[in-house]
Amino acid sequence: MLEVFIKGLAAGLIIAAPVGPVGVLCVHRTLVHGRIHGLLSGLGAATADAAFGAVAAFGLTVVAMFLIEHNDWVRLGGGALLLVLGAKTLLAPRPNPGDNDQPMSLGGDCLSTFVLTLTNPMTVLAFFGIFAALGISAGASLTEASVLVLGVFLGSELWWVLLSTGVGVFRHAIESVYLRWIQLVSGSLLLGFGIGVLLSLVA
Repeated sequence: MLEVFIKGLAAGLIIAAPVGPVGVLCVHRTLVHGRIHGLLSGLGAATADAAFGAVAAFGLTVVAMFLIEHNDWVRLGGGALLLVLGAKTLLAPRPNPGDNDQPMSLGGDCLSTFVLTLTNPMTVLAFFGIFAALGISAGASLTEASVLVLGVFLGSELWWVLLSTGVGVFRHAIESVYLRWIQLVSGSLLLGFGIGVLLSLVA
């Protein structure tokens, strides 16, 4: 069972590590608002990764096929969400490194990355491929599948903890003018990701 857990941990890390819009959000929120905002953003993404991992681990092919068949519509929503997040980031007030954390927005940080991660249904196929590469059979028992999904969640969350903790070290060493540039670059990247998603749907 430990081997299954470790393989799930590895799968979660593999899925979470590539740089994308959630990574941009995590880094931006950590630098501008504080480490807890980055951690909560990562928690939302890890929860969504675990949901996709569960579809693959439990062999829920009906759910997988539904997600894949409606991929374009889901990605359309994801692209629109990225545009909203990008615009919100660009239009936000100039950040100050001495600002206190904003606890009222923590739930929104977690929810936004959860939804954003779910708008990429093809992640399910990635999990099927990773599980196969790691030698995880499709006929795993209920207990093994549960342990596997737990490993996926913790592996993904581990990545976001490492990222937000590492980035958070530099937060108070960055002057306000540089935080503003970080804000502008983050918002532009999110807008770019959103435009890229929407263009891919009409290509």
